[in-house]
Amino acid sequence: MSIASLRRSAAATVSGLPGGFWWLWLSTLVNRTGAFVLTFLSLYLTQELGHSAWFAGLVVALHGLGGVAGSPLGGFLTDRWGRRPTMVTMHLGAASCALALAFVSGAWAIATVVLLMGVAMQAVRPSINATIADMVPEHDVRRAYSLNYWALNLGFAIAAIGGGVAAVLGYRTLFVVDAVATSLCALIVFLRLPETRPEAAVDTSGEAVAEQKISVLDVLKDAPFRTLVLLNLFVCLVFTAPWIGLPLTMAQEGLSPSSYGVVIAVNGVVIVGFQLLVNKVTDKRSAAMLLTVSSLLFAVGTGATALAGSSVVAFAATVVVWTIGEMVHVPTNAAATARLAPEHARGRYQGVMGMSWSVAGFVAPIGAGWIVEGPGPDVLWIACAVIGCAAAVGYTTRLRKALSDEDAPEPASAPAPADMEKAKEKESDAAVGA
Repeated sequence: MSIASLRRSAAATVSGLPGGFWWLWLSTLVNRTGAFVLTFLSLYLTQELGHSAWFAGLVVALHGLGGVAGSPLGGFLTDRWGRRPTMVTMHLGAASCALALAFVSGAWAIATVVLLMGVAMQAVRPSINATIADMVPEHDVRRAYSLNYWALNLGFAIAAIGGGVAAVLGYRTLFVVDAVATSLCALIVFLRLPETRPEAAVDTSGEAVAEQKISVLDVLKDAPFRTLVLLNLFVCLVFTAPWIGLPLTMAQEGLSPSSYGVVIAVNGVVIVGFQLLVNKVTDKRSAAMLLTVSSLLFAVGTGATALAGSSVVAFAATVVVWTIGEMVHVPTNAAATARLAPEHARGRYQGVMGMSWSVAGFVAPIGAGWIVEGPGPDVLWIACAVIGCAAAVGYTTRLRKALSDEDAPEPASAPAPADMEKAKEKESDAAVGA
């Protein structure tokens, strides 16, 4: 492929999106470029403050637990309060928590701040995803989510490199920089991003029609969406397991922490280098097919870890495989959520979906550590392969119809609870029953 063709392909990937999306994209990049807290938190707690590794793991898990509450909260605020106010408030909340970590040192104080940070950081995501679905035409939504995910990982890669260099100035300095970057992100949203929440429907006389109230339970009564959330939880468990299980497995094989650093860096390098190419290849493909393929890539990549032995190259190869699955799955799943969500409930649907990520972020690290130290790492990787394959079967057999172009839901209004029950019966071949 010539350089000219590569340029044309890249131009096609980024062209045609509204200006507001690029301000949101820039805010994501700025935010993640300064995302130092989670990257260096465990080192700060153990090396700087002298806490145990157990306490450090507990604090990181509390961040995920905060996200379990933050996701539905952010979804509710996104739909009721607005996309932009939710983003600005939660970004400033996360910035305040990052700044607080630079000054507090007590165990309980740190645990509380990190828990609140988890709430704020996860609460902002439904508003971001809903905004993209609002402002981008439906046929470009998946591409927009891919580009935003690319910005997130590009920023994270910059933060990892810059943070490693800046750590000589002290961990507290990094937390202050994180707070400044997150505040700048909030400023970009406040000054440049328009509010995109759909206006209330009006009747024939021009009077606003009261929107039907939808709770988290009502969202979960939407059978196809409930299935999408459940299958995404399976994939998230498989995706999260390597971040804990892989360093422990490599350590049992006698490999050094620096070897793990090289292997896991492959994840960021592949995403930053090839996300746009993956976007081009997957564009216009069936969502159910892409979710199936990504689940199989997760299954193969994590399962093959049991065969890597003590080879750094083999471990890196497994990371490449499941990273490709990640690049396909994340934007496709976000677009599928937007597709199934009624227009005025996009925030709540994205919030419920975000809960699956947060639950996995809390459960998988604990489970992976227990399995590696108990039954052994091979059991962990075989279990990941089985779960990934189960998710692939679920996407193929249960969601192919619900996510097809012919059966796309009308976004104008949310189904009433009774209608959801009827839809569950009609879509029994496309969703898992209660």
